[in-house]
Amino acid sequence: MPLNFWLVFVVALIPLAIGFLYYGPVMFHRTWMREAGLTEEQLAGASMLKIFGLTYLFSFFITMALQMVVIHQFGLSGLFAMLPEWNDPGSALWADLNALHAKWDMYARHRHFGHGALHGGMFALMFVWPIIAINGLFERKSWKYIAIHTGYWFLCLTLMGGVLCQWLQLPLPPV
Repeated sequence: MPLNFWLVFVVALIPLAIGFLYYGPVMFHRTWMREAGLTEEQLAGASMLKIFGLTYLFSFFITMALQMVVIHQFGLSGLFAMLPEWNDPGSALWADLNALHAKWDMYARHRHFGHGALHGGMFALMFVWPIIAINGLFERKSWKYIAIHTGYWFLCLTLMGGVLCQWLQLPLPPV
């Protein structure tokens, strides 16, 4: 569990902020509406509290999963957390891990905005885009529709990944 868990709640706001600009009048509002087959009247009748509330909840779930994609140090717990020594910072396991860190900067290497943004963007292109494209194909939507939604998630996940990788602190023992 990260030491600054509050950051997850903040990062989960990113899709709402980007969506406000991206799907609003600033960028793709009219194009997105046309490609989705929506009218202003249809949009006006929705419960915005429900939409924004559920969007935030789902964004929180995405943020929780994205940590494992962009921060490689989470892999340590996947490899070693089942060992009893994992919970003892003075154990031989941690002595070995700390020695690897001293030699290779294992705890902090790749812990910067650019690295997280790269992995967040790659995740969007290699995982999210195919899902959106498959749904769009079966719904008989245009490639423009697919590109608009993929672009949104590319921006969101790139920014979310960068922020998580740069500022999320993991509870690793001091060297």
